[in-house]
Amino acid sequence: MSLRLTVSAAVLALAAFASSAAQADEGMWTFDNFPTATVNAKYGTDIDQRGWTACAARPSVCPAGCSASVVSGQGLVLTNHHCVVSCVQDLSDAENDYVQNGWMPAAREQERQCPGVQAQILTEITDVTDQVLTAGAGLEGAAFVQARNAVSRAIQEEACGDDDTRTCQVISFYRGGRFALYEYRNYSDVRLAFAPEFQAAFFGGDPDNFNYPRYALDAAFLRLYENGQVVETPNHLTWNPAPPTEGEPVFVAGNPGSTSRLLTVAQLENLRDQQIPVSQLQRSELRGRLIAFGERGEEQERVALDTLFGVENSFKAFYGQQLALNDGDFMGTKREQEAELRAAVAADPALAERIGDPWTELETVQSSVEELYLPYRQLESAAGGGSTLYSYARAIVRAAREGAKPAGERLPEYASETGLTNLRRRLADGTPVSSELDQLLLGFWLSKTREYLTTDNAAVQTLLGNESPEGLAERLATGTTLTDPAVRTALFDGGLAAVEASTDPMIQFVLRTEGLGREPRAQWEQRVSAPTGQAAERIAQARFAVYGDSQYPDATFSLRLSYGAVEGWSYRGVDVPPMTYIGGLYERATGAEPYNLASRWAEAEGRVNHETVYDFVSTNDIIGGNSGSPVINARGEVIGAAFDGNIHSLGGAFGYDGELNRTVSVSTAAVTEALRNVYRLPHLLEELGVE
Repeated sequence: MSLRLTVSAAVLALAAFASSAAQADEGMWTFDNFPTATVNAKYGTDIDQRGWTACAARPSVCPAGCSASVVSGQGLVLTNHHCVVSCVQDLSDAENDYVQNGWMPAAREQERQCPGVQAQILTEITDVTDQVLTAGAGLEGAAFVQARNAVSRAIQEEACGDDDTRTCQVISFYRGGRFALYEYRNYSDVRLAFAPEFQAAFFGGDPDNFNYPRYALDAAFLRLYENGQVVETPNHLTWNPAPPTEGEPVFVAGNPGSTSRLLTVAQLENLRDQQIPVSQLQRSELRGRLIAFGERGEEQERVALDTLFGVENSFKAFYGQQLALNDGDFMGTKREQEAELRAAVAADPALAERIGDPWTELETVQSSVEELYLPYRQLESAAGGGSTLYSYARAIVRAAREGAKPAGERLPEYASETGLTNLRRRLADGTPVSSELDQLLLGFWLSKTREYLTTDNAAVQTLLGNESPEGLAERLATGTTLTDPAVRTALFDGGLAAVEASTDPMIQFVLRTEGLGREPRAQWEQRVSAPTGQAAERIAQARFAVYGDSQYPDATFSLRLSYGAVEGWSYRGVDVPPMTYIGGLYERATGAEPYNLASRWAEAEGRVNHETVYDFVSTNDIIGGNSGSPVINARGEVIGAAFDGNIHSLGGAFGYDGELNRTVSVSTAAVTEALRNVYRLPHLLEELGVE
């Protein structure tokens, strides 16, 4: 698991905060194009470069697919419990289940390192658009992709070299309209400082997920260390234990993962008709298998919990996306917006000549997507089905094979020395692996690959030979030695000769089969990625020509800022209030899962203040990846941590509805009350500056 620390101070120091138009509270804005004037006019705030931005320029943190924030001078990081549950699970064993019982050390010395977690602090952003666009000019297909990859790799290596304390990444914005180099400082010692019981953090379970009202303490604390010492973090958000107020302007700084708001109608239709349905069918069946696996016993239930949570969370998220894409009004709006842009281009002969007709080109590309998606998904992009042991083996085998080639001919993920160093670090991590769970995931992938590609498919015959998916998965998962990090690193360090000489069954299987994904990948890049990138680049140019900088780019898991207010909503005649209170937790509890109280909360019922604001909603525009983002008031103080969206927000991947879309956050008031009267951790309260 990677933890990316993004220091917004570095970004804000570069930002001019140009004013631009925004619709409602829409937008996951880059810091160099945040609509400051619009926000100030709408909410009466006084955000400027010298005042509020100096307070907002504090570290933002994102644990593997999430976000978070540094909230003390001693490297203390606030995030969601669901963002660190894999760490909590890795620290647990059959005798000590910290997921169910919580992790709450009484002193800093008792904090334990999260296996496999790394942190990165964003230090600088540089625009590299001209370099990247020039590299692909005049090229087609694979040559276009390779040229873009090569120049991005060169930019990254020039900036970071072989310094393994730094990471450099070229990120695309506006679907290829702009590129920027993000430079990070790496940390490899991240420790768990506090995590409540799973039942307290996820009260209401899957039925309440993406719904509201909520009564969840979805919060946890990590701490950053270097060379065995706490990392000093003088730039941090100030903890405000006061509750939010209705109508209060709030800001969310974090790393939203991925949105598709700039896709064309043809691309959205393919997602609706092919890609989402296929993935949802598999998630649905895998969910059932994981539930059955957990019913075998307490240990199986424990090791499957994090994986099951991820599958259920993804299933509901894509369910919401499917609803949006099936909504006639929603797609009608998308068609109108696309027609408006195309008409504006057509009305300008010079622009039309420069842009051409990328929309029709993308319609044509979708026929290739339909043809290639299943083999590409099953044999390459989703190969292994989430099996950790398979992923180790494929990384080792590909690193060995790619390492024998010149850098310019390698797969991009194996082309840089920094990338290989990071891979070796991941292989050396002592993260526990459940062979039993891995066997389930590997067998499911093999069976679905046979089902979707058919038994007579040559790739399927190579994968399975004369074995069944379940039998092969059992042989590989129980026979491999890759659960040992020393074995993994020895194979990695030994290169191709050591890998080919290995008798490990998982290594031998991957040596024989990993090439099956290379041809679908090459076809995908040639017929989908390259023409899509080229067409999207021209659509981005058209958008800039017509709308200027009044629009924000799609989310790319890079630092963004959204604005909004604490506000409920109305739907079909029902008014939903913006805040819930701790007292509502006890009223909602039934004693049966998923509405049973965590034991510490049941015992503390007479001590806690039932009037404390627990969770709240706001109009901020967020998406997956924003989980754990700090919710900041106009004074630059953290007053909550975003952990969810309401059911209406799930279509936010494709568009924002200011009337219905809401961010769901846990309040710092609730976290403070819990630390004081439920968990009784005065050292954390003192560190947060709370009396």
